Amino acid sequence: MEISSTAFTQLADIPSAYTCDGGELSPPLAWSAIPANAKSLVLIVDDPDAPDPTAPKTTWVHWVLFNLPPQSTGLLSGNSGLPDLPDGTLNGLNDWNKTGYCGPCPPIGRHRYFHKLYALDIRLPALRPATKATLEKAMQGHVIDQCELIGYYQRKK
Repeated sequence: MEISSTAFTQLADIPSAYTCDGGELSPPLAWSAIPANAKSLVLIVDDPDAPDPTAPKTTWVHWVLFNLPPQSTGLLSGNSGLPDLPDGTLNGLNDWNKTGYCGPCPPIGRHRYFHKLYALDIRLPALRPATKATLEKAMQGHVIDQCELIGYYQRKK
């Protein structure tokens, strides 16, 4: 499996349009080589460097999507973090306790942002609440492949 973006490449800087300093658009994402036996996909975007990359204390979750159809090929950029989603896709809660995408907004330093895509051998139930933690628990034993795209962002002062 592979995940990519036309907005930034692996280990490159994320443009400010996709952050709190710009339009906070969700980035365009594309994926390929999804296993034939996949029943659904999960996308989790998080920052393991919060709040300070020299002394990280938590992983901050920016976006949670699940039950993406395995035949989908990606997501277009979306205004205000709410792109059009393929039929059947469910939004989970990010760490702002909201659904949808909230872009990078690091308080200090240059942070890494992991865009993780998982192929599952099941469709997940409508979880309540659908947080990263509840999704990861429900996904246990059902991940058949995964990939990630990492981008960086540091706020300009």
